[in-house]
Amino acid sequence: MEPREIYQAVLREVKKQISGNEQVIELMFISLLANGHALLEGVPGVAKTTMAKALASTIQADFKRIQGTPDLEPRDIIGFTYLEGGEVKIAKGPIFTNILLVDEINRMQPKTMSAFLETLAERQVSIGNQTLPLLKPFIAFATQNPLNIEGTVPIPKVLADRFLVKIDVGYVSQEEEKEMLRLKEQEAVQQEIKPVIDTLQVIQLQEAIKQVKMPEEVADYITKLVAATRNDIHVVMGASPRADIAFMLCGKARALIYGRKEVSIEDIKALAKPVLSHRIVVRATGGIGVKGIIDGLVATVS
Repeated sequence: MEPREIYQAVLREVKKQISGNEQVIELMFISLLANGHALLEGVPGVAKTTMAKALASTIQADFKRIQGTPDLEPRDIIGFTYLEGGEVKIAKGPIFTNILLVDEINRMQPKTMSAFLETLAERQVSIGNQTLPLLKPFIAFATQNPLNIEGTVPIPKVLADRFLVKIDVGYVSQEEEKEMLRLKEQEAVQQEIKPVIDTLQVIQLQEAIKQVKMPEEVADYITKLVAATRNDIHVVMGASPRADIAFMLCGKARALIYGRKEVSIEDIKALAKPVLSHRIVVRATGGIGVKGIIDGLVATVS
């Protein structure tokens, strides 16, 4: 199957258990192909965990879940050494998987959050005197509750920048909510999600995005857009150069699943909020939210 057909098949399978949220699923799949981690923000109960688990099933991937809590330690994620019969052994943590869901990351204590995100960036784990690589493919989806929910703390921008994209998971429409009830009612006879590809084919798709071209005018647009975040009067801290790279990788992945061999400026515009929203800090007195600022930049940068 062509990449576009693969994605459409993945979407059909995931939709067996999910109503609505097509854009969220698309961005999650783009993150997978771009080999980057994604931050999913939304109130509890909007199917963030279900979508991650369903996506894992479509690619025959190992899936593990961690619940973020204030007492969670780095060893609970990464693993630890222990003695058995006088021999030092390693107990691997849940990070040794293909798709890892970290639920409510912004309930973790800062030291655990930092250790986890450093591991994501390095894609390897040091336990005792051994350094172990993570599995391939490996992607982490971390869910974040809005900060007005009790018990949450903000993720420092320097750590949030490690995520390729931030995906907003909102409420679905009334019709989609009715469809959700229908799916739940039929749960006992619900069709199982069928695998579309396997993890080896995912790695091949990750390699395939390298063949997608990025025209000079698209590269120019990306750098202008990112630079504009640093010059906006409503912004305290603009996007880092990681944003340029994220646009390039996600743009290539999006073009691939849309059946194109080149990234377009429209791809970049469509990705502006997921790539930029967690990378810029807005003035508290500005009166304009992050999304409004990004909309304004997309409308004016050419």
